[in-house]
Amino acid sequence: MRVSRRMEAENSSVTEFILAGLTNQPGLQLPLFFLFLGFYVVTVVGNLGLITLIGLNSHLHTPMYFFLFNLSFIDFCYSTVITPKMLMSFVLRKNIISYAGCMTQLFFFLFFVVSESFILSAMAYDRYAAICNPLVYTATMSPQVCLLLLLGVYVMGFAGAMAHTACMVRLTFCGKNLVNHYMCDILPLLERSCTSTYVNELVVFVVVGIDIGVPTVTIFISYALILSSILRIHSTKGRSKAFSTCSSHIIAVSLFFGSGAFMYLKPSSLLPMNQGKVSSLFYTIVVPMLNPLIYSLRNKDVKVVLKKTLRKKPFS
Repeated sequence: MRVSRRMEAENSSVTEFILAGLTNQPGLQLPLFFLFLGFYVVTVVGNLGLITLIGLNSHLHTPMYFFLFNLSFIDFCYSTVITPKMLMSFVLRKNIISYAGCMTQLFFFLFFVVSESFILSAMAYDRYAAICNPLVYTATMSPQVCLLLLLGVYVMGFAGAMAHTACMVRLTFCGKNLVNHYMCDILPLLERSCTSTYVNELVVFVVVGIDIGVPTVTIFISYALILSSILRIHSTKGRSKAFSTCSSHIIAVSLFFGSGAFMYLKPSSLLPMNQGKVSSLFYTIVVPMLNPLIYSLRNKDVKVVLKKTLRKKPFS
């Protein structure tokens, strides 16, 4: 009787998960807590600062900064979805998250991370329009076009998040509820399922392939046309100016898509989960922190506006 009850308990669906965190070495818990707390503070201050700077300065009310405003908003949001819960794993013996909380975190993480991939492609299209067709740039990137592109970004984010989350909630999780990760991500959750995950794995390859493939193709085509246009510019000053407007975006794209593709588009047998956790740190923690630094430190307009803002008297 006791054995059957025990088996029933093990086979019943779990109501909560325990997040294993980044490491189980006690000596590293406190240093890592302060390290990632510092990262999160820089992320929040950097992204909210950029949002405020763009919002308050009419000189930055252009399509390029409209998309940068939304990129900073997305980075702030999806870092906030992940980092606070991750920090708890460094100070708690058991970092418990409810089933509903886990699915909610998964949905919003996927919503913002997919949205980021498409906002980066929208920014690449904006740079293409500015450099290759400067005479019709205002008409090409009108406010209506920018709003439609932004709507498409968030629709794709919602569709990607719904596809993965809907497939995840149909699974039954039983037995061990320890998730070998610092957040509720797709691959570590699939390891805890006691039902077939074939459909989920298929959705991962198809949807992630679209969410990485379509923006990557868009970005590559945009920059191939930009490069072709830059090479036709005769003046060295003109070439360097064109390159400088794109360099920040190229760095952000490389960091984000490189780490994301490395994590999701490799077979799990080739990428152990512990290495996967380190890889996912780049696009969940490091990239949202670096984006405002990349776009502000390498952007002349932002630096000028920031200096003017800091020089203003508080009550002038």
